[in-house]
Amino acid sequence: MVEEKMGGCWSQTKDQFDNLEKHTQWGIDFVEKYTKFVKERSEIELNYARQIRNLSKKYQPKKKEEDENKYTWCRAFYSTLNELNDYAGQHEVIAENMTSQIIADLTRYAQDVKTERKSHFHDGRKAQQQVEASWKQLESCKRKFERDCKEADRAQQHFEKMDADINVTKADVEKARQQAQMRHQMASDSKNEYSSYLQKFNQEQNEHYFTIIPNIFQKIQAMEEKRIERMGESLKTFAEVDRQILPIIGKCLDGMTQVAESIEPKNDSSQVIESYKSGFEPPGDVEFEDYGQAMKRTVSETSLNNSRSDNKAERPSKGKSKTLWPFIKKNKTPKQSKEPLSHRFNDLMTSKPKMHCLRSLRRGGSNPEDFSHLPPEQRRKKLQAKIDDINKDIQKEMDQRDALTKMKEVYIKNPQMGDPNSVDPRLGEIANNIEKLQAEAQKFEGWLAEVEGRMPVKSDPPRRTSVLYETQNNTPPPTNNNNCAQDRESPDGSYTEEQSSEVQSKVQPETAESGDEFDDPDEEMLPTIGTCKAIYPFEGHNEGTIAVTEGELLYVIEEDKGDGWTRVRRNEEEEGYVPTSYVEVFLDSNAKDS
Repeated sequence: MVEEKMGGCWSQTKDQFDNLEKHTQWGIDFVEKYTKFVKERSEIELNYARQIRNLSKKYQPKKKEEDENKYTWCRAFYSTLNELNDYAGQHEVIAENMTSQIIADLTRYAQDVKTERKSHFHDGRKAQQQVEASWKQLESCKRKFERDCKEADRAQQHFEKMDADINVTKADVEKARQQAQMRHQMASDSKNEYSSYLQKFNQEQNEHYFTIIPNIFQKIQAMEEKRIERMGESLKTFAEVDRQILPIIGKCLDGMTQVAESIEPKNDSSQVIESYKSGFEPPGDVEFEDYGQAMKRTVSETSLNNSRSDNKAERPSKGKSKTLWPFIKKNKTPKQSKEPLSHRFNDLMTSKPKMHCLRSLRRGGSNPEDFSHLPPEQRRKKLQAKIDDINKDIQKEMDQRDALTKMKEVYIKNPQMGDPNSVDPRLGEIANNIEKLQAEAQKFEGWLAEVEGRMPVKSDPPRRTSVLYETQNNTPPPTNNNNCAQDRESPDGSYTEEQSSEVQSKVQPETAESGDEFDDPDEEMLPTIGTCKAIYPFEGHNEGTIAVTEGELLYVIEEDKGDGWTRVRRNEEEEGYVPTSYVEVFLDSNAKDS
């Protein structure tokens, strides 16, 4: 009846104490096993996140690859790497949450359960020991009662035997009777003692099996149910930890999708054009040369040379062998052999910056300060960007100067706030910085003006004719100019639109009556043979001279012939003579060899 009232209580297994002890120990072992499982899962997440981060870091753009950011597909890939880095961070969050919410919690709980279980089973063993001790004592009383009863029966039988024997004295009979009475009394005492211990044992036994052990087992049952409940909570947390980071991982994946959809092929294609646009115009059509009229062409060239010789004798000279720069006659070189059109086209498409300039080699060769290693269009962009950076620095310095000036004014009005003279050193330093930055900006602006002045105008169709024949005749005559514009270089290694000194012009028979080629100021410019730096300022008031400032960089187009004058050029429109002693000349290596 009692067990039926207990229902599903563990007290029904009061005789399965050892089995319950094994079961609860197995439950604790299972908790530790699950804790180890979560710990290994956490380590896997950390290792995965670390590998993902290393992968993302490995493919991050290097400094030399920063120009790739202008392409949308490159930006999309780098954005994907950043999103992947955030994705790895979420797996680190999984590992951290599992460590803090599951591993640490279950580790503490397992220790608490072990302590609690040890306490409960200690009480159970103690109760069992007490019952067993009572049982032993009851058995002892029972055996004593049994022994005393047997002794009383033997004493009674001996007394009766002695009493029936006529040969036994009365004293012996009395003695046997007293012995029998004493044994009966001892048996009666043992009986009473046994009855008392039996009643006590039954009471203790009932209390043990129906009160003490059920209470202990109920506590163990509650402990086991709590352990199972905690296991369920841990399993739920195990899933929730992953579920919590799913929205953020979804955002990372959405970010990857968005940057992938933001790729613009047409824009990237335009960026390629902007990146590699050189600023050169393609060569014009190759003129037809009639080799069947060689004799007529020879006669025309002889007439032209004679005409030039006559005109040269009529020109005034300056100094020893010096003439005014608009009327200097350019040296002619022997006509170069023709190259196939395919070769010239390949040269145009695969032309690369050349480094013939000694100054460029001294600066490091590959990256000169004026970006002369780049084509004109790219050089213009770099120079403009450099000028913008310098202007920003100038603006910062000017802002600091204005702030310090206001501070100085405040100090002058309120001397107790500070010494006005303490600001002067900083103001002087800022003024020097501004002066240096402005000088540097002026230098880069000069280079920019040079590039913009030399870049071809898109509206003018490219033609393979010299300027002389273009200005004198409306129709382009045949020419032997086999060198494209990109085959020329400025003294600092940059591309120019100057014609090579090796270019020769052919004169058709029809142009025999044309005017002197030196009467036109727009004749083809001489090539540069080096650079020079002005040591002293020169005002250049005389005709044919050019004014220069101290420290100015110019191009050398004709070195000193012994008369003390050097012919220089500032840009396509300004050139003239300066005293050789006023400049420091740096000739190109090929000019020195010649």
